[in-house]
Amino acid sequence: MAADISLDGRTLVGVANDDGGEVGADTEFHFEQNGERIYANYSGGKIVDGHLVGTLDGNQWDVRYVQINEDDETATGHSVGVVERLDDGRIRVEDEWEWESKPGEGESVHEEVNR
Repeated sequence: MAADISLDGRTLVGVANDDGGEVGADTEFHFEQNGERIYANYSGGKIVDGHLVGTLDGNQWDVRYVQINEDDETATGHSVGVVERLDDGRIRVEDEWEWESKPGEGESVHEEVNR
């Protein structure tokens, strides 16, 4: 059931992203969750340091993020997506993102990894 999905203590990586996005397979998101509030620190690949905050309501997330890339450029954005549990118990997120600090939007997929 979707209501019991929690991101707390989970690590997700980017498995797909449209052009213009900076998250990739080397980007790791380390999540914490308190009720419906979700938080993540992320880095790897093109991203030196990133922070995500938002809410998880059932299986829907609504998050904002801020990051700095390897070229020392800062960027901010917004994402909404669907969080689901895969058959093997891992978490998968399919989301639609848009930059707020520059032009661009797209879709991405993140999946849990066991580290």
